[in-house]
Amino acid sequence: MVSEMPQIHMAQNVINEVDTMMMNAVQVRGLSIGFYSGKKLIEVISDLNFDLRKGETLCIVGESGSGKSVTAKAIMRIESPAKILSGTIELNIGDNRVISVESIDAKGSQMRNIRGDIIAMIFQEPMSALSPVHTIGEQIIETILLHQDMTESMARERAIELLRKVQIPAPEKAIDKYSFEFSGGMRQRAMIAMALSCNPAVLIADEPTTALDVTTQAEILKLLKELQKEFGMSVIFITHDIGVVAEIADRVAVMFRGKLIEIGETKKIFNYPQEEYTRHLITSSSKFTVLGEQPRGGKLPESENDTLLEVSNLNLSYKSTNGFFRKKVTEFHALKDISFSVKEGENLGIVGESGSGKTTLIRCISGLLASDSGKALYKSKSGKIIDLLEPDAMRKSGLYREIRMVFQDPFSSLNPRMTVEQIISEPLLVERELNRAQVRDRVAELLHLVGLPHNIMSRYPHAFSGGQRQRIVIARALAVEPRLIIADEATSALDGSVRSHILDLMFELQRKLGLSYIFVGHDLGVVRYFCDRIAVMKSGKIIEIGDAKDVCLHSKQEYTKELISAVPSTDPVNRKIITNHV
Repeated sequence: MVSEMPQIHMAQNVINEVDTMMMNAVQVRGLSIGFYSGKKLIEVISDLNFDLRKGETLCIVGESGSGKSVTAKAIMRIESPAKILSGTIELNIGDNRVISVESIDAKGSQMRNIRGDIIAMIFQEPMSALSPVHTIGEQIIETILLHQDMTESMARERAIELLRKVQIPAPEKAIDKYSFEFSGGMRQRAMIAMALSCNPAVLIADEPTTALDVTTQAEILKLLKELQKEFGMSVIFITHDIGVVAEIADRVAVMFRGKLIEIGETKKIFNYPQEEYTRHLITSSSKFTVLGEQPRGGKLPESENDTLLEVSNLNLSYKSTNGFFRKKVTEFHALKDISFSVKEGENLGIVGESGSGKTTLIRCISGLLASDSGKALYKSKSGKIIDLLEPDAMRKSGLYREIRMVFQDPFSSLNPRMTVEQIISEPLLVERELNRAQVRDRVAELLHLVGLPHNIMSRYPHAFSGGQRQRIVIARALAVEPRLIIADEATSALDGSVRSHILDLMFELQRKLGLSYIFVGHDLGVVRYFCDRIAVMKSGKIIEIGDAKDVCLHSKQEYTKELISAVPSTDPVNRKIITNHV
């Protein structure tokens, strides 16, 4: 074992406070955190007070920008560029010993020994948290050797055992693979294995399932609960998903604008919330967990509406070579005989797990990817029928004006060096139909349309929350008055209340502008709420398509039923995924 232990510090409060700490794994008192804006230090987290009890799961919930992740990073002492202004963060390291981590040098050896050995963290995006130039095994082994008295061969065996525990297939082979060779769910499992490599007493999970499809999310949640029980860990689970909170939390802490506004047992928070903001979070998220009779927010298209897009027998395959002299050819069918239609004013949802072919399909339709065969006949505003699968069809026919995209991650789809005005006006400048003053007026009009003030034009994307950035992306998509918007996981990274606002905004824009949507998602609850019809994809095929209500209530496919059962409930009493209460 590592010989150097962190300096022990006993809390300087009254005896009963120390006794309370012996029952807790983490105790936060009066914690305030700030960020520098130029030379000025601005407080963003104010006077936080909460405990993490031994063996429990405490969910910290709130909208983007509420301070959840900054709080978690402060406990780990990786809060930079933020700065702890005041308060204490007490960590119980066993044998009646307590340390105050806020008093330890964040970059020193003492804090490095604490991280991983006593407290560990799982991050939201494993692809950015894992090194792309080292194998998964090398990264886990490095962590083990840093904290455990083991040889490299012993550490390798330990890493294989951990990969097996997190249910990664063929761990003896997986250990030598790189992160980019894993799916999103497998990368998250590898991150969990790394976090658990030294049996930490406290695990912080920061939005670990946000980017995962519902079935993979359910698997990860079950896995974390099983491992928590096996290792006897205390868990701080940070999320904006109220359904996840209802499934796994023993207690809930609600944050709003840098303050902890409510904390209590899960059942009490859900059944008797004291704060209006908490009630709003629960209500807005409940829209996406009831798949049956709930009314849809939009308006169904009229039966006599013309067909806007007709896709038939779309196929796409990839070929790879291997073997002696690379003569063996393997063919992978990414899309197989895809057929569907979209009427004017209709919202078609495309749902399925990661790797089912959803994004590949819309990339073909939008001209970003060439298909092998098939047709995608689009009726343009002029009445002309155009096959979108023909080479360069979008550019030649000028359909980029009529068909626009809204992507999953608004931050990566916005140029960080461009102002809001430049971002939204870019498609207008390409059209060259308006002068500079008219373009600026149009940008102001679009901002008003998506619920943003016109005085933000000179700001850059980093100055906005996730929901605000997604509104900017929608404004850009609407700049040239499209007829069809293809939204690829456009709300999956947003918290429940912001997601609700964005979807209701899209409904409102549909009513005003006569839009049609192809809405791609992995969350069947969200797709059910937003769409008129749903197409379910699996392994490159549409296995089921029909009215949204019928697909959710009377599905004929076992796979669709699995997707439905994996949607988390917002009822902490009748949990759908996690049945064992800690």
